[in-house]
Amino acid sequence: MVIKRAFIRILVALASACTLTLGFAQEAESSMARIQRTKLLRVGAIAGAIPYFNKDLVSGKWEGFGPDFSESLAAKLGAKVEYVETTWGNAVLDLQSNKIDAMFGMAPTPARKEVVNFSDTLFDNTYTAVCKKGFPTRTWEQLNAPENKIVVDVGSSHDQLATRILPKAEVQRLENSGSATLALQAGRADCQILVILLAQPLLAKRANVGVMQIPTPVYTAPVSIGLRKEADPAMQTAVNAWLGEVRAKGEVRGVILKNMEKLAGVPASAFPPEIKF
Repeated sequence: MVIKRAFIRILVALASACTLTLGFAQEAESSMARIQRTKLLRVGAIAGAIPYFNKDLVSGKWEGFGPDFSESLAAKLGAKVEYVETTWGNAVLDLQSNKIDAMFGMAPTPARKEVVNFSDTLFDNTYTAVCKKGFPTRTWEQLNAPENKIVVDVGSSHDQLATRILPKAEVQRLENSGSATLALQAGRADCQILVILLAQPLLAKRANVGVMQIPTPVYTAPVSIGLRKEADPAMQTAVNAWLGEVRAKGEVRGVILKNMEKLAGVPASAFPPEIKF
């Protein structure tokens, strides 16, 4: 009986050791190793985030330059795309918790760099000032005056730019971009700071909001691909290699302009010549 009990304890110990070993192995699996094993690239997608992402309610198909770039990268990796619905606010957590492998359209802020990896720059998004009609703005310094009321969505890159270059202006920080636009439309602000890929669709739908200007000097915000932070650099290396290829072919600009026209109703001719992607 004693021998039997001892034997059972040994079996239990071996089973536990195997379970722990399997768990550690699963935890240690890199993004690239998982993609090669499953042939699936898991990409975060956000409903209604035009022109980045849009989900067709009838077909369920994802559109936008996020999905277009995702399909191109997946083909390069020999995989298919699996879209995981998320939000801009949750995307970092989804990368950290290994729910997704990549998030297209993510800005590499210092805080985010602490917890996730980033690809090289996918494209640069130019900052604009959407101002009420008749409000002259040629330079950012003109906006940097106490009598000017500037509105931004709190915590955004627009907020960060205003904090850095418009310390003298009266900057209102509202809950989201939509609230900021309403403040501008209602006359409670003179200008709203927006990147051009948000400003152009806004004015295409609501031309009465104001007039878009690109003050000098031109400021841009880098847009990258968020990746899981891990010791194995294989995923980041592969993504950057793919990115170098599509940029060399000029495909980034083409994909962006195609989706701006298709999903946001903004033709390529609407972009000033100084705007580069």
